[in-house]
Amino acid sequence: MDELVAFHSRKPTTARPLLGVTVLVVEDSLYACDALRLMCLHSGARLRRADCIDSARRHLKVYRPGVIIVDLGLPDGSGADLIADLADAKPRIGAILGTSGDAFAEDVALAAGADGFLSKPLDSLGVFQHTMVSCLPPDLQVSGLYVASVGSVRPDPMAYRDDLEHAAALLSEKHDSGTLSYILQFLSGLAKSADDNPLLKAVETVGALPERQRLSHPAVAKISAIVQDRMSDMAPV
Repeated sequence: MDELVAFHSRKPTTARPLLGVTVLVVEDSLYACDALRLMCLHSGARLRRADCIDSARRHLKVYRPGVIIVDLGLPDGSGADLIADLADAKPRIGAILGTSGDAFAEDVALAAGADGFLSKPLDSLGVFQHTMVSCLPPDLQVSGLYVASVGSVRPDPMAYRDDLEHAAALLSEKHDSGTLSYILQFLSGLAKSADDNPLLKAVETVGALPERQRLSHPAVAKISAIVQDRMSDMAPV
């Protein structure tokens, strides 16, 4: 029997409530994706990743996941637009979830047609499992009583550094207000996920400025300096 067919034929258990489920995560942050990878691993699911909307659409032309998790802030557009398209598609993916660290994002994702929402930071295995299982169609849900696992996951610190390198490259290039808005959103979610309060505060300081003032404001240079410091602290030995 083909390995993929064998995987999907397996039934969920109380210990691994997502066994047999393939999850496509549309997420530009490697750090957040590694957290989801670990949660899926502990739960029995198989994870695939797309880093933008265009990549997700290419994936969906080739195979159909049981669940899709879409970050709302993506480099090539709003994840809410992708959620809306997927919610209207026939046949529909079994479960569609949004994710973000922004306070207003859950309402946006649900209004677009998502079945559920995962708030960043993505660290609680129990919250992840409960949210995922509650959104699955009946044929994919574990039978009998189910108790979500207790504990948290710790993503690979090098994934955090890779995300910082991505942000540093964008900050070093000539960018417009739209690109800066994406950088701020990316770093905000990353800082929340890694519990990096100094970086988060610097990002929020710039985010609170009128858009026309952001590009030339010295607070942007402070963000760049913090990112460089973090990268230096985490430099490979």
